[in-house]
Amino acid sequence: MKKGTVKFFNDDKGFGFIIDEETKQEYFVHVTGCTEEIREGDDVEYELTEGRKGLNAINVKRV
Repeated sequence: MKKGTVKFFNDDKGFGFIIDEETKQEYFVHVTGCTEEIREGDDVEYELTEGRKGLNAINVKRV
């Protein structure tokens, strides 16, 4: 599992972005890819999968 921090998350629209701890790259995350509720600033673990516009974070959970 990769580790990162939630940079932005919009509860109303159900999406946001995670910054990877090591590479500092941003990954899109949708509420359907979360195993629990996340908020801006949360430290999370996640996996990556190929989406329509690049890599998306899935199986996202707080640590």
